[in-house]
This record gives sequence, structure tokens and C-alpha cells, in this order.
Amino acid sequence: MKTLVLVFHPNMAKSRANAALMEAAQKLPADTVTVREEYALYPNGNIDVAAEQQLIEAHDRIVLQFPLYWYSSPALLKEWEDQVLAFGWAYGPDGKALEGKEITVATTAGGPESEYQPEDNGATMSEVLSPYRMMARYVHATWLKPFVVFDSMELSDKALAETAKQYQAFLTD
Repeated sequence: MKTLVLVFHPNMAKSRANAALMEAAQKLPADTVTVREEYALYPNGNIDVAAEQQLIEAHDRIVLQFPLYWYSSPALLKEWEDQVLAFGWAYGPDGKALEGKEITVATTAGGPESEYQPEDNGATMSEVLSPYRMMARYVHATWLKPFVVFDSMELSDKALAETAKQYQAFLTD
């Protein structure tokens, strides 16, 4: 199983949780896990679509890692979806590039899990992430349970280190 981790964080230098997750992923064997920091690669949003598509084709599992912003993703992830998941490649009559692959999300949320309940913010985390589940379904990929880090800004160093270990296990299972 070859896993591609695409990290979408607009300011990794100021990130604590996403940086820890990315560093943990980068410590895994390069022949099984590939990590790409998309904002560092495409700071102006000029995505190399062919390169991204080739990487996806070479991997079995795609992990979209990002901080949750206003119940959504950073802008580059949406731009990436719009450009890379093209008609005729990812979907449509001839679009079968992701068929049979696994897709999931690894995300960090500033708030606790208790805030992601219908009676609080009006939606569960599963509902917030439903566009990614729907995207996976649309391109005939298998949706895997996401890796979610709640209360990400409040984690102690010890808890963050444990979370990073759990992420490594998540990526290699």
C-alpha cells in the first residue's frame, strides 16, 4: 500500500498540530508514504496538474491533510480539487484514475469534539467533512474514516506527540 499525503496549510511555520502530523508522516519509509506540502510547492496557486495526477496514479491511498477553517478547507485544497480532479481523468465516461483507490482526510479542529454536535454548531464532524466523502464516491474511490484532531490548539506537547504516533499508525494501516 502506497500512501500519498497532501498537506494543505497556508502557513506551516505557524502551525503546531499540522506541522507535527506532517513531520510524523515524513518519518515513515519513503517507499510507502509520500508527503507533499502543497502550499510550499504552489505558493501562487499555479498547480502542476500533470505532476499531481501522476502522483495520485502511483499511490493507492490519498490523504488530504489540512486545518479546518470555517468548517471547510484552506483555499488551495479547493483549487487543487477543481484543477486536478478533471473531467475525463477523475470522473466522466473515461475518468477512472481514482477508481479503487482509497481517499480520506486528516484534519485539525481548534474546538473540542463536543462542539461538533447537531445541538451545538449544527453539524457533526462527519457532516462537515461530507464533501470529501461525496468526492470520493463520485470518483469511485473508497472513503476511509478520517483522522481528526480536536482541540488542536490546546494539546499539550505530550498529547501532540501521542497524536503524531497515532497518525503514523493511521497512515500505515
